[in-house]
Amino acid sequence: MSTDEQRFLDLVLANPTVAAVLERAPSLGVDDWWLTAGVLFQSVWNGLTGRDPAAGVRDADLFYFDPDTSWAAEDAVIRRGAELFADLPVPVEIRNEARVHLWYADRFGVPSAAPFRDCRDAIDAFAAVCCSYGVTVDDGGLRVHAPYGYADLFGMVVRPNPGPAPRDVYEGKAARWLGEWPQLTVLPWEHDGAPRG
Repeated sequence: MSTDEQRFLDLVLANPTVAAVLERAPSLGVDDWWLTAGVLFQSVWNGLTGRDPAAGVRDADLFYFDPDTSWAAEDAVIRRGAELFADLPVPVEIRNEARVHLWYADRFGVPSAAPFRDCRDAIDAFAAVCCSYGVTVDDGGLRVHAPYGYADLFGMVVRPNPGPAPRDVYEGKAARWLGEWPQLTVLPWEHDGAPRG
């Protein structure tokens, strides 16, 4: 494990919600699951700025991948998760990433990219480089997916990630984050956006 990965894990595990979701998620019985997004990178920002690990964190995203793309199958997992995580201070939003291409255009007003092949593919496509992290439990230990490295995250830089997310999604999220963590450096959408590790 690299020093950066260990630092990342130390910071995210300081948030009790992260630890609880990682401990309980295997009992959902789904394949290829990952805790992702805000609960991770925002916990890191809180640690870097000396705030409570959970400050400003609105939810925890739990991705899984199931080739059954029916709403009924996803809804059954969401309902199991609602019971499993009911006592946590923020909602755990569970989504089957195999279904994203079915609703993406309706929600965001732009065509979806090709269907995701797995959850790591979905994590790679987040609107900003600093969001692109996932943690799962693998053979009893933690495994991290950090496709663009840690430089932007630890540097508190919000950089657009080329991919399917539209400009307004990036700019809306960046504005909210900047209001919560004023130490951030937000790069404009026109920036080259090339992921950097």
